[in-house]
Amino acid sequence: MTPDSEVALLPDDALDRLGRIRLTDHSMRSLLGEIASLAGSSLPGRPEASVTLLTGDDPVTAVYTSQVAKELDETQYGEDGGPCMHAAAMGELVAIEDMRTDPRWAGFLEAAVARGRLSSLSLPLSMHENVSGALNIYACHPSAFDERGRDVARRFASYAAVVAGNMLVYESALDRARNLEAALASRAVIDQAKGVLMERFKLTADQAFQALVRVSMESNKKVREIAQQFVETGELDTLRPR
Repeated sequence: MTPDSEVALLPDDALDRLGRIRLTDHSMRSLLGEIASLAGSSLPGRPEASVTLLTGDDPVTAVYTSQVAKELDETQYGEDGGPCMHAAAMGELVAIEDMRTDPRWAGFLEAAVARGRLSSLSLPLSMHENVSGALNIYACHPSAFDERGRDVARRFASYAAVVAGNMLVYESALDRARNLEAALASRAVIDQAKGVLMERFKLTADQAFQALVRVSMESNKKVREIAQQFVETGELDTLRPR
């Protein structure tokens, strides 16, 4: 949550901070949290902000700068419609000038007015072909965002989408590297176990591997786990080939 005492940022300063973010210093969640915080600090009126992520038809509020912002997002999910849902799904900016008079999404508008939030912006965040999102801005005053304010928000959201998209690519690359590393480690220990079995029981490579597979099936453990246990303990009773 952004402290009330935090100094408001000029829009260019917020963009500069956004551009200087190092992906290696963040997870996706912490990055989105930084985006929401910078948006709330740099837009007129110090509004509250949240980020909706939409994967398929399942929306979730990934980060938020106030509990009210989270509750208003989730009201839209429950109503199966609202500005953040529309922005994320359709890729269109949605502005509500006055929650008390706008004709759309009656359930959401009623909840917003009850919480003292009278205008909002929801801006699309196009991050990946399988993941879309929206940056949601909630203000206490009607017509809180004039045309200049909307332009600032659009510019910020376009930068934020690029940074968030880069984080998705970065995390995907890390996952692939970890999976490859794990696969290579598994192969190494399995090959080591096979080598010991081949030497002790005069088996072929295929027979040794099938022995490991048999024990894996009987014990409901992964072949890698059986191989690791064998290499570490040297216990052969359950590994003796049939």
